[in-house]
Amino acid sequence: MDSLTDFTKRSIEYAKLLTDFKQLLKANSLKFTIQREVILEMLYNSDEHLTPEGLHHLIQEKHPDLNTGIATVYRTLSLLEDSEMVTSLSFGAQGKKYELGAKDHHDHIICTKCGSISEFVDEEIELRQKKIAEELGFIMQEHSMQIYGICKICQTKK
Repeated sequence: MDSLTDFTKRSIEYAKLLTDFKQLLKANSLKFTIQREVILEMLYNSDEHLTPEGLHHLIQEKHPDLNTGIATVYRTLSLLEDSEMVTSLSFGAQGKKYELGAKDHHDHIICTKCGSISEFVDEEIELRQKKIAEELGFIMQEHSMQIYGICKICQTKK
């Protein structure tokens, strides 16, 4: 029954996300297309942080008959990021990687060699950040933490 409950919850969650997306497109005088929906769907179903090129490749792989140009992927990601429906991590000259913004809060640890990204939540860090903000007279509204280093796999490579 739990898997049915999870499926139902995800279906409701996606339906709301899709409704918000359609409203966003309408507010920006853009048409709702299957290509744009597939971009949103791929982001929703992905556990990875995707580059625009990686997302485009994934769409071509899963929907070979769907004519989705890379420009559509870039424009849609830009629109979604501007509306805070997706968030991105910047890798300088290597570009950005995107994830759906509807996830629960988490932080990132990023390998500077291979670009792998791991997500984590640490309640002690969360509490400490809130305390620091209070001590400095801030009301924390949001934050993002990114730790850069070299992952175990890259450390073993010579």
